[in-house]
Amino acid sequence: MTWEMPWLLAFQLFLESISNREEDSRYSLGYKRFSLLGAILTAVILITGSTLVILENISKFIEPQPVDHKGMLWLGIIAIAINLTASLIVRKGQTKNESILSLHFLEDTLGWLAVIIVAIILRYTDWYFLDPLLSLLISAFILSKALPRFWSTLKIFLDAVPEGVEIKQVKNGLEQVDNVASINQLNLWTMDGLEKNAIVHVCLKRIEDMEASKTAIRHYLKDIGFHNITIEVDSDQVSHACHKRDIHAIESPSGHDHHHH
Repeated sequence: MTWEMPWLLAFQLFLESISNREEDSRYSLGYKRFSLLGAILTAVILITGSTLVILENISKFIEPQPVDHKGMLWLGIIAIAINLTASLIVRKGQTKNESILSLHFLEDTLGWLAVIIVAIILRYTDWYFLDPLLSLLISAFILSKALPRFWSTLKIFLDAVPEGVEIKQVKNGLEQVDNVASINQLNLWTMDGLEKNAIVHVCLKRIEDMEASKTAIRHYLKDIGFHNITIEVDSDQVSHACHKRDIHAIESPSGHDHHHH
């Protein structure tokens, strides 16, 4: 896998560079999901590779086979040097893509470290079971890290509420803002796991203080980590019900008709 690393790194850095572009007429919400795409692809490679290694080495552990350790020591040292160099490029990154890629480098580094250990030990013993044993342990460790990260990234892709955010707490906090009568709708999500977005539909006690109330709501959400905030003021619950999404209307054959209120 080490010799494929430069191509993988180049591809992931390419996706990362695309994700930093500003929104335009083609992608009105920006390109941040390209970073998630890279993270998901890398996670699938990690999970698939680790699973195949486990399946391959179970039988080898049960019935160990002689391993040719000659030349493995220097090959392992060179491979680790390549991985450490590549990992330095992405170690400071905070995106899901860079996090998963760092795990990929760790997997490869641990694999080659195991090769070096086995090569040294086999010079003096015939403990051939060490090779499949270390492969199983490393793959199990990588799986234990890759699966949660894959699921975390997938949830972002599916527009789940950002990790570490309790939507009930956010709603309760908004209801405590001065002049807020009710929170009719609250949507919280993130495009990349870093930048959090919010849409709030609210009813106010005094409509004449609308601008001051919107400013207070925006300050509250920014204080708890939200960056892109859209606030809609509804005159009452009936008004909100008229313009909110209607799943039944969307799914019905006549869902293409538009009704204006």
